[in-house]
Amino acid sequence: MEKYISIKDLEDAALQTLPRAVRDYYKSGATEEYTLAENRRAFQRLRIRPKCLVGVTDCDISTTVFGEKVSMPVGISPTAMQRMAHPDGETANVKAAEAEGVIYILSTIATSSIEEVAEAAPKAMKWFQLYIYNDREVTRKLVLRAEQAGYKALVLTVDTPMIGIRRADVRNKFTLPAHLKLANFDGFLSTKIHNTGEGSGLNNYVESLFDKSLTWDEIKWLKSITKLPIVAKGVLRGDDAVKAVKAGCGGILVSNHGARQLDGVPSTIEALPEIVEAVKHYNVELFMDGGVTTGTDVYKALALGAKMVFVGRPALWGLTVGGQEGVQRMLSLFRNELEYTFQIAGTPTVADITKDMVRHESAYSRL
Repeated sequence: MEKYISIKDLEDAALQTLPRAVRDYYKSGATEEYTLAENRRAFQRLRIRPKCLVGVTDCDISTTVFGEKVSMPVGISPTAMQRMAHPDGETANVKAAEAEGVIYILSTIATSSIEEVAEAAPKAMKWFQLYIYNDREVTRKLVLRAEQAGYKALVLTVDTPMIGIRRADVRNKFTLPAHLKLANFDGFLSTKIHNTGEGSGLNNYVESLFDKSLTWDEIKWLKSITKLPIVAKGVLRGDDAVKAVKAGCGGILVSNHGARQLDGVPSTIEALPEIVEAVKHYNVELFMDGGVTTGTDVYKALALGAKMVFVGRPALWGLTVGGQEGVQRMLSLFRNELEYTFQIAGTPTVADITKDMVRHESAYSRL
């Protein structure tokens, strides 16, 4: 694994390895993929302003999330169907998270079950990403299983009344390979995704089973059936963030679904400051994902108000290249780059990273 010295190295190796349909599914964004590119480019428009001669002899990059300590402010976002990347899939990913002391979020649409993932890494801090199905009993049972298996939070995806137009998936008539199934379900729900008809099998699955009529009242229903904290994933507006908090969410994950839902929306790092400002007087924890590929990206997100960031595709690239070891390599690269950034920028702890540590490039345009 030592030959991979950046997340880009892992990405390049993974894209050369994966079958075309799987590769395209993991890497693609919505329609013209403008936002997909912006998720990364927006980070490049931010400048870190290091403090000199601070006397930083060591740094501590750990942080606390919902009262529990994690080794660094980087966790693993939910991504679907990980056994397409590696035979061990989600179980390898969560073992890596456990070994590195970071949060792992399991997707509802996983190829390893809630229970398999819990058994694979009993000491890992695990959250469960949730979609709300037309049949509320399906959703209620998923929540109950997650609670019983020791998951610490529910991550409700709020930006998916339907799946965005991903042209590569339509062209490839993407579906889950026949030897795999959606492991959190039995019978028809576990294999329905194979029945593609026209276009993408995932689109057809979501179209027929997810509830488009959802409102913020659904948070109240969730709170009536669980004591777990609820994180709203997919928020890009300040007013929606306030609605999420008022409905009972304890966390907000600023996300544009990896730029896979609607093209032309803001990058997540662009959307973050508005949401930070909107909820500054509320007791809520803010997270962010999208386009994070370096330790300096993580640092910039922390400076703009994120409690921590989550990464999805980088974990898939590491998983593809080397299973658990590959994911651990990915996390170690982030850890190393983040430690360097803390030290050179003159901020020994997460608490020392304040908003004045970054500026938009436009602040320097007059020079």
